[in-house]
Order: sequence, then structure tokens, then C-alpha cells
Amino acid sequence: MIGKIMKRAAFKGCVRYVMDKQDAKLLASDGVLLQDMDSIVRSFNIQCLVKSNIKHPVGHISLSYSPEDADKLSNKIMVTLAKEYMQEMNIKDTQYIVVRHYDNGNPHVHIVFNRIDNNGKVISDKNDRYRNEAICKKIKNKYELSFGKSKDKVKQHRLRGKDKTKYQVYNAVKDALSRSTNWDNFEKRLKENGIILSYKYKGQTNEIQGISFTIGNVTFKGSEVDRGFSYLKIDKLLDENTQNHRQSKVTEQVSNQQNNTQSSGIGIVESIIGGLDSMSIFQTHGEDPEERCFQHEMERRQKKINKNSKRPKL
Repeated sequence: MIGKIMKRAAFKGCVRYVMDKQDAKLLASDGVLLQDMDSIVRSFNIQCLVKSNIKHPVGHISLSYSPEDADKLSNKIMVTLAKEYMQEMNIKDTQYIVVRHYDNGNPHVHIVFNRIDNNGKVISDKNDRYRNEAICKKIKNKYELSFGKSKDKVKQHRLRGKDKTKYQVYNAVKDALSRSTNWDNFEKRLKENGIILSYKYKGQTNEIQGISFTIGNVTFKGSEVDRGFSYLKIDKLLDENTQNHRQSKVTEQVSNQQNNTQSSGIGIVESIIGGLDSMSIFQTHGEDPEERCFQHEMERRQKKINKNSKRPKL
């Protein structure tokens, strides 16, 4: 289960986006007229007049679930989960609609609500993203649901429009990251895929605060494409890639040196063994002239002694 929170300035565009999707189904509502989309928009707008100075009165939340949970997620259950989520997020006593979509392969609903409640008070959005994550986890555990599938498992061929473009950027960034060791290299690989990398700086300084990716006429913040694509997280990954690359080179050099040493050692041993073998052969089968002369001389003397010993004494 994943919750995505957005705030808008006008109800008309948001309601039309939610209601006009193919096979979109209105599951629940409160405090709005339902004759048509215009009547829903008018109902929201009338209540906003109480706090006309609020720039973003439109609350828009999508609750997305893993396909693994599809069998559990009847329309009735989807409404139960949406209402429980709103209760936990303190979205109470206000107008809302809950609409189910079927356009991207995973079960999800859109909640559009009025941030100006029925009593004319503004529904707080303080720390809403942190609360959203904690509440999704709480509901997920309670109903034994999945957190939602990773982007790698999304049926991208079923995506359309901006969602399809976002996944195109996601795939290109992921591939470039896997093959880059610095920002220049990373930026070059993105350009090869038609994606322009831009940096957001703090004031008039050179301190980088964030990044964005532009393809065609569409631009996404890094964290909008994926939470792992913020400037700091990408910088950390590139640094890790650099260290791994260096370590790989060192390991390769050590391995080559060891192989060369082993080869030299084997050559020296073979030379020594060869020398010993040749010496052994020479000593076994060779002839020494001096030794032969000495042996002949000794034989001659022995014959002379034997001959003298046989003569008779006078």
C-alpha cells in the first residue's frame, strides 16, 4: 500500500482528471451533489468561499495497492480502507469523493477532498507526508497488505501520458547510474537518451539543493521520479560506484602480479630441475679422460707386481 499526497489550487481540473479516466468508478462521496462532474465541482467551490484566501484548497490523495492484494480489494474494501486512511490523517467533517481507477495494472483509488471543512476550518497538512507513510504502514499491517510493487514490476506497456514518460525517465536514470562514476559521466549518458539533467541551487550560491530531469516538454523533480533519485542519494551512489571501480582495479592489479610471480617461480624451478637432470645424466653416462688414464696405470702396476711375484728366488 502506497499513499501519494498532492494539493491543488482548483477543483475543476482535479475532479475531471479523476472522473474522466477510462472505466473510472465513483465508489463513495460526502457533501457533494452527484448529478454530473460540474455539480461536484460547484459543491466543492461553494464551500471554499468561506476561506477564499487559501491558495490550495484541493486535497488529492492516491492510494495504490500491489496486484498481489487484488483478490482482497473489492470496491467495498477499497472504500473501507480509504475512509480509515482519511480518519487517521484527520481528514474529517469535509466533502470528498473516492474514485477507483483501472489504468495502470495495480488496484488504486483517488480521494479528492476539500481542505476547507464543513465548519469553515482548514484541514492541516503539517507533516502530512510523514504521517501518510506511518498510516499506510499501520493499515498495511492491520489488513496484511503489501506496501506496493517496485517500479521494476509495473506493467509499463499499460501506462499512458505523463506516467509513461516518468517510467521512461526512471529506466534511463537507473541505467545511467549503473554505469557512471561521476556527475559528468551520468549527465552524458542521460543526454544519449534525450534527457536533460538540471540542478537547483540555494539562492545565489553554488550549493546544489536538488535536481530535475527534462524529456521533451515534461520535467520531473528527481524525487518525483523515484525517492532514490534525490541529489544527495544519487551523489552517494556515484561515490560508491567510484570506490567500487577503484577497488576493482586494485584487485585486478594484485591478481596480475600474483599470476606473474607464480609464472616466474615456476620457470625458475623448471630451470633448476633441468640443470640437476643434465648433471645427473653427465655423471652417469659421461667419460672422464684423467680417470681412465689413472685406472690404466693402476692396472699396469698390478700386472707388474703379479709377474714379479711369480719369478723363482736365487
